[in-house]
Amino acid sequence: MLIKNALIIGEKESFEGDIRIEGERIHEIGPALHAKEGEKLIHAEGCLAVPGGVDVHTHFDMPCGEIRTSDDFYTGTRAAIAGGTTTIMDFSEPAKGASLQSGLDCWHEKAGGRSFCDYGFHMTLSRCDEQIEQEIVSMIAQGVTTFKAYTAYKGDLGVDDRELYRLLKLMKKYGTLLMVHCENGDILEERRKELGKEAPEKIINHALSRPNEVEHEAVSRVIDMASLVGAPVYIVHTSTRQALDEIRRAKQRGMSVFCETCPQYLLLTEKRYSLPGFEGAKYVCSPPLRTEEDRRRLWQGIREDVVDTISTDHCSFLFYGQKSQGREDFRKIPNGLPGVEHRLELLYSCGAASGLDYTKIARLTAGSPARIMGLYPKKGVIAPGSDADIVLLTRDCPKMITAASQMQAVDYTPYEGMEVSHCVRDVFLRGHQAVRAGKVLTKVPKGRYLPHRV
Repeated sequence: MLIKNALIIGEKESFEGDIRIEGERIHEIGPALHAKEGEKLIHAEGCLAVPGGVDVHTHFDMPCGEIRTSDDFYTGTRAAIAGGTTTIMDFSEPAKGASLQSGLDCWHEKAGGRSFCDYGFHMTLSRCDEQIEQEIVSMIAQGVTTFKAYTAYKGDLGVDDRELYRLLKLMKKYGTLLMVHCENGDILEERRKELGKEAPEKIINHALSRPNEVEHEAVSRVIDMASLVGAPVYIVHTSTRQALDEIRRAKQRGMSVFCETCPQYLLLTEKRYSLPGFEGAKYVCSPPLRTEEDRRRLWQGIREDVVDTISTDHCSFLFYGQKSQGREDFRKIPNGLPGVEHRLELLYSCGAASGLDYTKIARLTAGSPARIMGLYPKKGVIAPGSDADIVLLTRDCPKMITAASQMQAVDYTPYEGMEVSHCVRDVFLRGHQAVRAGKVLTKVPKGRYLPHRV
C-alpha cells in the first residue's frame, strides 16, 4: 500500500511525502515514491498523515458501585478508532482484597476479541501488603509494567501515605512506573459531607468540594515522596495551575515527573456546573472542571513542555439513568466524561489557535505516551519499521461534534456543538484500513494485546 502526497507529521518536522506500507509496518517514507505493480494507492492530497493516537488513560467496562461505564471495550474502542486513536491503555482493577492476577484475567476477558484498537493494561494497586511484591513481579512477567494508585477514595481504591511510599519503593526496585490520581481524599470527603448537608441539589458543590488546593496538596506530597525514594512518577489528569507549577519545579530540579492533562481541562470550565436544571451533571468528573485561568495556564504548560501527554480519562456514564441518580444529591452523580472519540480532532483543531504546531500535537497524543509507557517505536510515530498506525486528517471539511453523530455508547457529549476544522478521514491499524471517509469499515475487532516494558 502506498499513501501518496500527504503532509507527514514527524517527530520534529512536517514534510510533504509518501508512505509505503508492507504487511503491518511502515516500510519506506520519502518524496515521490513510485507505485509498484499491483500496489494499492491511497491519495492523500490536502491531508495530514499523523501517527495513530495513543490514549493511555481510559476506563472501559468499569464497575462503579452497582453500575458500570456505558462503553465497554467493543463500543469504546470502536469509537476510539473512528476518532483516530489506534492504541489505548486501560486500568485493570481487582475487586477489593482480590489478587492482581484476578484483575488482569478479568480485563483480558473484557477486551479479548472485542477491541478495535491495540491495547495494553495498567494495574490498579489499592493495597500494599506482604503479597504485593510477588504479585507485581508476576504482572511484569505478563507485560504490565505501569501501575496506578489513588490518594483519594480511601476504604475502596485509595492507599494511605505509608502504602504509597512502599509502592514507590517497589517501582524503583523493579524499574516500573506508578501513575497517581492526586487528590487529598480526607479533605474532599469532609467537604462533601459539609456541602451535602447545606445544599445537596447544587451541582456546583461537586467542584467546591474538590478545590484546587485538594489537588495541589496531593501532587506536592506525591512528588516529595517520589523524590525521597528516587522513583519516577506519572501524575494523571492534571487540572490546576498550582499542580502544574509544582510539576514544573520538580522537572527543573531534574526529577522524572510526567504530567498528563485531558481535553476537558483545556476546553471547558467550571461554569458548566451552573447550567440550568440538571445539565451540569453531564460535566461531573474528578478532578472537576476548573477556572478560565487554570485552563489558560494548562495551555501555557503545554507550550513550555511541562505537560507530557494529553489523554482522555474516558469514563462514560449515561445522562439518563446513571448520572440522573444524583438529581437530588451531587454526591450520587457518577464521576466521569466521555471523550475518546473526539480527542484528536479537538486537539489538532484547537492546538494551532493555542500556539502549537502539528509535531507538538503528535507528540502529546501519540509519541510521548508511547515512549513513557514502553510502546515506542512500535507505536506513536510514523517511521520505517514502526507499526503502520496512520491517521489521515482533512483540513478543509469542518464539522460539528454532536451526540447524535458520535459512536460512543453514551447519550451526550461534553463537546456538543463545538466545531472542529481537522477531521478524521482514514485510519490504518497495522496497515489494515479500519476507517474510510470517516466510517468504520468492519464490525470485527482486530485489536491485539500489547505487553509493554517501561
